[in-house]
Amino acid sequence: MLNALASATADGAPCAVATIVRASGSVPRQVGTSMLISGTGEITGSLSGGCVEAAVVTAAEEVLAAGRARVEAFGYSDADAFAVGLSCGGTLEVLIQPVAAGTFPLIPGPDAPCALIRRIDAAASDGVPAAPLLVTDPAGATDAGLLAAHGAALTAMLGMDPARAAARIAPLLAAGRTGVVELDGPGLGVPELGASADGGPDTVCEPGGPVLFLESRLAPPRLILIGANDFSAALARQGRLLGYHVTICDARRAFTTPDRFPAAHHVQVQWPDQYLRREAAGGNLDARTVVCVLSHDAKFDVPVLAEALRGNLAYVGAMGSRRSHEQRMAALRAAGLTARELAKLHSPIGLDIGAATPEETALSVFAEIVAARSGAAASGQPLRTRSGPIHPYNRLHAS
Repeated sequence: MLNALASATADGAPCAVATIVRASGSVPRQVGTSMLISGTGEITGSLSGGCVEAAVVTAAEEVLAAGRARVEAFGYSDADAFAVGLSCGGTLEVLIQPVAAGTFPLIPGPDAPCALIRRIDAAASDGVPAAPLLVTDPAGATDAGLLAAHGAALTAMLGMDPARAAARIAPLLAAGRTGVVELDGPGLGVPELGASADGGPDTVCEPGGPVLFLESRLAPPRLILIGANDFSAALARQGRLLGYHVTICDARRAFTTPDRFPAAHHVQVQWPDQYLRREAAGGNLDARTVVCVLSHDAKFDVPVLAEALRGNLAYVGAMGSRRSHEQRMAALRAAGLTARELAKLHSPIGLDIGAATPEETALSVFAEIVAARSGAAASGQPLRTRSGPIHPYNRLHAS
């Protein structure tokens, strides 16, 4: 969206950007979702799937005419179900601000992790937000590092000594969180972090002072596919569609060629366990990494599964029959893996949706990956049979 903003404002045309900065109840999109409205009426993105977009466009036109940012609240009215709002029953607070060329900085690259800090309270420059601040190394953010690199910009943004504010901001940046930080006066008080165990939005509540919105952008999660076959090709296409950085690895050079896997970002001809060990040693695997073992060959499967299951990864799955699964489990126990490590293995891989073709199998596997990464928030059952919140953001934050 940042680069879309830069492109839309390049010719000097008026534009406004609307961003969800707070959400509660049942809402379809998460905090940080943005929509771009050009002065010519062109719209990029959406905030709710249709519930509030028309009202946001109207408000954006008013914001452009006045040249002043504002926050609009949208919710559901039981008294008038056809009023502007969210038919699903939630509430959104949307920051709508005018932008011109250079207002938002260009991100370093499509896969580069970064974070954008905006001041969004009305007191900022008489209602006009201060210039956004781009942090290009959020994972390594510390309060001292923020002050050294961005102290002057933070001072200009906050109108106060930024030292204690930096101490509040740095942990959220380092964790890759998106959300609101409300800063009190010189003392800044003690922050209350909102519950967000797995990278969801946070609110740090210290009312009375500047209000900042931190929008974090992490590098894409990795999908490592072991085995060069048609199932890997289908999973590579699906993974790329879902925003993963896809690697295919196989030791057989004749099968492992880039032209067979055009959807993969990288194709590695190497013994899979050696490749995974090297990537782990280089710090290139993390708690969002997904590994799918699809090779159907014990000499590949067992060593690479042992490496993967000993790591802290998001998902490890292996393709094969129940007989193959039992043989693998026995071999992994013999290799010294603990019961806790073995419990992390998803095998046979995928959810039971009646998949037959490689493309259907990829859908089955990714259904399980999404459910596994959602944790307790996902039941894997049809939504029509589920009680309670439907949207995953609300399940994570339901009390």
